[in-house]
Amino acid sequence: MRVSKEELMGVLAQFNPWWRGEALADLSRWRRAAFRELHAWMTEPPAARAGLLSGARQIGKTTLMLQSVEMLLRTGVPAGNILYATFDHPLLKLAGIDAVIEAWRAREPRAEGLEYLFLDEAQFIHRNGQTLGTWVKHQVDFRKDRRIAFTGSAMPLVEAGQESGVGRWHTIRLTTLSFYEYLRIKQVSLPELPSLRSLRDLFDWAPADFYRTADAASAHVGHFHEYLVRGGFPQTAQMDSITQAQRLLREDIIDKVLKRDMTALFGVRRVLDLEHTFLYLCLHDGGLLDMADLCANLEVKRPTAQHFIALLEATHLIYRLPPFGYGKEVLRARYKVYLADAAIAPAVMLKGKAILDDPAALGVATETAVFKHLFARYYAQNVRFSYWRGKRNHEVDLLAEVGGEMIPFEVKYRTQHTGARELKGLIELCQARRIARGYVITKSLDDFGPMPGLSAAVPRAGPTVSAAAAQIIRIPAPLLCYWMGASEAAAEAKAD
Repeated sequence: MRVSKEELMGVLAQFNPWWRGEALADLSRWRRAAFRELHAWMTEPPAARAGLLSGARQIGKTTLMLQSVEMLLRTGVPAGNILYATFDHPLLKLAGIDAVIEAWRAREPRAEGLEYLFLDEAQFIHRNGQTLGTWVKHQVDFRKDRRIAFTGSAMPLVEAGQESGVGRWHTIRLTTLSFYEYLRIKQVSLPELPSLRSLRDLFDWAPADFYRTADAASAHVGHFHEYLVRGGFPQTAQMDSITQAQRLLREDIIDKVLKRDMTALFGVRRVLDLEHTFLYLCLHDGGLLDMADLCANLEVKRPTAQHFIALLEATHLIYRLPPFGYGKEVLRARYKVYLADAAIAPAVMLKGKAILDDPAALGVATETAVFKHLFARYYAQNVRFSYWRGKRNHEVDLLAEVGGEMIPFEVKYRTQHTGARELKGLIELCQARRIARGYVITKSLDDFGPMPGLSAAVPRAGPTVSAAAAQIIRIPAPLLCYWMGASEAAAEAKAD
C-alpha cells in the first residue's frame, strides 16, 4: 500500500507546528538532566554520530526531543530545517523513512544551514529491507549536513546485520525519574537539603552536619514512600490518584510492551508465557534468578525462558546484575534481576499502597530504587555493577567498580539500627578485597553517619592503605536517592 505525498505532508504538518510559525503547545518548562546531553549531541557533537535516546515507554523521550527542537528554534535555526516524526503513527510507519523525508522537503524547502531530524519510536521505521543500523550508518557517513536523534523504547538493535551501525550512534540511556526529579515535577516545596558533590564528601562531615541534614530530611520520607508506590514515570507521577497511576502503569506501559512491542518487533507468539515470566520476576524483584525454579513453575523450557528474559531486558523492563568476578565461573553463576522501577511490581500485582505496611516488600522496593539511582548516576561513566557473594554465602547487594576501585552498597531498609552483626557480608568483602570505603543504605533518618568500630575489622591493606582508612557510612535511602538525582540536575544547571 502506497501513502501519497499529500497525506504524509498533512500528517507531518500536525507534528511540526513551527513550520507554521506556531509555538509548541503544552511543552513542559521542566527539563530532565538528560536534556543537556541530548542537546549537546545535536548542536556540538563530540563525534560524528547520531543520538539514540533509549529507555522504557512513557519516561519522557518525546518531551526531551521537543524541548531540544524548541531550543534550536530559539537559537535561530530555520523552522523548515527541523523535522520531528513519530513512527508510531500508522501512515508514517507504512510509508517509511525515505518517503517521510521526501514529503518534508516537498513541503518545506531547505534553508541554509544544518538539517535536524528527530525520529521518534524508530523501532517501527520501515526501511525497504535495510536495517536501522545500515540507514543510520549511511546518514552519519555521507550526510554531514544532518544531525539525527532517534528514540526507541524497544530497540531491536542487536539483530542480524546490525554490526554495520555500531559506532554510528551515541546512546543516552534514560531511566525512570529519580526521586529528586519526582519532587521537581510535582513541584513539592520541602526544606532545603545540603548539596553533595560526591558521596565521598560525607566522610568529611562533622556530627552536627548529620543531625541537621536528618532533621531537614524528615519531610522527604513520606514523599519517598509515595514515590516507591506511584512510580518514576512522568505521567503517573503527576496523577492525583495512586490507584489510577498504578492502573496506567500496568495497562498503558507494561501491557503495550508485552502484548504489542514483543509481537511486532520480536515476533513473540507465546505472549501468555511471556507475561507469566514477567510476573515471576515481579514476585522475585531484587532476588537471584533461579532458572530451574522459573522453568518448573511456568512449565517452559530453559532456552525459551532465557529468550524471554533477554527480551524483557531489551525493552527496558528489567536490569540483570551479574555476580562479581570474571571468566567461566561468572558465566555459570546466577544473575540478580531488578525491575526498571520500584512501582512496577505493586502495579502488576494490584497491591496499591499495601507494600508500605509490608516491611519485606518495602525493603525490596527500596533496593530496586537504590540500584536504579546508582545506575542512572554512573551509567555514562562505564561503571560496572555486580553483586558479591563470599565463601560463607555472605552477600553484598551492589558493588560498583569505578576506575579500578570497588565501592560496595548494602541495603538495610529496616526499623532497627544497623550494626556489625547485620553487615557480615560487607565486612568480609572489605577484608577480602581491601576496600577503603563502603555505604549502608538505611531506613531511619537517625541511622545516618559513620559506623564506629568497623574500620578496625578491615586489616591493613599494604603500605599505602591502612586499616583506619576503611570506613563505612550509613545513608538513609531517601537521602541517597535525592542526592543521586540532584547531582545529575546540578550538571545540567552548570551547563546551561
